[in-house]
Order: sequence, then C-alpha cells, then structure tokens
Amino acid sequence: MRKSLFVLMLGLSGFAFGQQMPQFSQYLRNQYMVNPGAAGMYDFVDVTLGGRMQWAGLENAPMSSYLYASSTLSKKPRRRFNPALRTSNGPIRNPEIKTGKLKHALGGMLIADQYGAFRQLKGAITYAIHLPVAQNYNLSFGANVGLSNHTFLSDRAQTLNMMAPTLGYTDNTYDSYAQNTNLNTMDVGAGLYFYSKELFIGISAEQLTRDFVSFGNGTANFDPTTHMMFTAGYKFPIGNDLTLMPAVLVKYMYPAPISLDGSLQLEYKEWLWFGLSYRQGIGGFSNPDAFIAMAGLNISERFKFGYSFDYSISEFNQYSAGGHELVLGLMLGR
Repeated sequence: MRKSLFVLMLGLSGFAFGQQMPQFSQYLRNQYMVNPGAAGMYDFVDVTLGGRMQWAGLENAPMSSYLYASSTLSKKPRRRFNPALRTSNGPIRNPEIKTGKLKHALGGMLIADQYGAFRQLKGAITYAIHLPVAQNYNLSFGANVGLSNHTFLSDRAQTLNMMAPTLGYTDNTYDSYAQNTNLNTMDVGAGLYFYSKELFIGISAEQLTRDFVSFGNGTANFDPTTHMMFTAGYKFPIGNDLTLMPAVLVKYMYPAPISLDGSLQLEYKEWLWFGLSYRQGIGGFSNPDAFIAMAGLNISERFKFGYSFDYSISEFNQYSAGGHELVLGLMLGR
C-alpha cells in the first residue's frame, strides 16, 4: 500500500519516448529541432515558435513549447523587414533550398517541457557548416551546446498520504524527490545532414555528455540519456502542382526499443501542405501510439503556419482527447 499516485505519475510520464526530450509531430517542417546540421539550410533568418499539448484532457498532461532561430552568415545585404502582415492574392511558394556552395550558419533555441510533476527548460546555441558535395547536394555538420534545468514540482504530485492523511501512509519516494528538486546539466548535440531540393538524410545525437557536467541537487529521475535520431525523406512530383514526400523519423534511447514515426506529406504548389503520420510506441509495432493529421501553408512571403492533431490509438485513448500542436514561422530576408 506504500505505492502512490506519485509513482503511477512517474510511470505515466516516462511511458512515451521523448519525455526526456520533447517529441513534436511537425518534424518534417522543422528539421532543426531534430538535427543541428539543418541550421542555416535556408539563406535567410528562420524564426519559429511552436507549442504542443499531449494527451489533452488528462490533468498535468505533457506540454511543450519551443522558440528557435537560425541563419546563414552571409555578407549579402538583407532586405529591410516590414512588420506589416500582408497576405497574398495567390500561392506563396516555399523558399528555395540553395546548394552547391559553402555556407556557415548559427542558430539558437529555447525549449520548455513539462510532464506531470517534472519540468525541463533548455537553451542552446548551434554552429553548422554546409559543404557542397555536388551542384545539387550539400552535406552539413552541426553541433550545439546548451544548458538544461530539470525541476521537480512538488505541488503537482499527489500521494496516498495527501489524499488520506488520517490513514498514516508514508511515501519515501516522494520525500526524496521533494528534498532534491533541481538539477542543471550541460547538453551537447551533433548531427550530419545531407540534403538537396528533393532529398534529405540526417543522423543526430543529443545529450551526448549526459550528466558529465552537472550541478544542483537533482535525483535519479533527472539522469540524461543519449538520444539518437535518424531522418530521411524524398519529394516526388505527382503532377504539375502536386508533390508527395514520404519520410521517416527513427529514434533510439538505450535501453528502450527503437521508436518510429512514418509520414506522408502532400504539397500543392509548394504553398499548401497536408500530412499524415503514424507514431509507433516504445514497445514496437505491437504497441501503436498515434495517428497524426496535419496541415499548413505559407501565409505570405514572411509568415508560415502549421497545425497537427494527434489521435491516440494506445490505451490512453479512453482518457485523452488527443494532442494539438501549433507552429508559427517568420522568414526574414527571403
């Protein structure tokens, strides 16, 4: 009877892959979030704000948000930015991916991730170099370094003792966490990214240094583990105005099994896009997690928008109303 709702909450929050690192459904449109080598793929300042609510309807369900910016280091003068929002009279095509030349890029990101009684805040800066392999292909290497803060929010945890104090239950696990609430770790990540206008293949790793550099009084739950990620996709023309891109995101975190996201994205005039994804749970194909529907468009030359909805097909479906993710982008100097 010493087991508590707090322990159950720990198991729930750790069930899905990526609770150490937030998972996002719109990875195809935000490659920088899964591979630092993708920073500076476009020759302008790319600023993106995203937010995700997972398992909507559950109390203290995981919620994540991020803000990132990346840009090439160019000597060319940039166009002056006019902050006025002007929508287009017609389709605004995606910005061109330029290859065949050497590029240097810088990026930075801020991430906030809260799940159950735990919260992670991360900030990182990125450098990437893009090397021309051929006229139509580049190979980039990116590395980021940052700091993560892991916090236990004792007011969000419930134990049997809190629910029924007259019964005299004790919870040593909760007491241990409540006394050791904060840990800061240095995060180092790296990635290789091979790309063209139609193709991308990337491999990356995050939390390479784990807790080698850390300070604070955190507990065993804040034990950073290296995450490996592989992405690939190819865009096929299927008509004058339509393209179809199948893509995959493979994630691995020892000792969990390999996790898989498979996606299909349909794009109209490089302007309006629709997508479907399947996310496999950490138990393999016998443990499906969610189907995801998404859509987005370029609102204007400078603004872009994306939305996705996760429909859970796991046992959480009877408790959750799905998940929502919103992404807003600003393209400066196109």
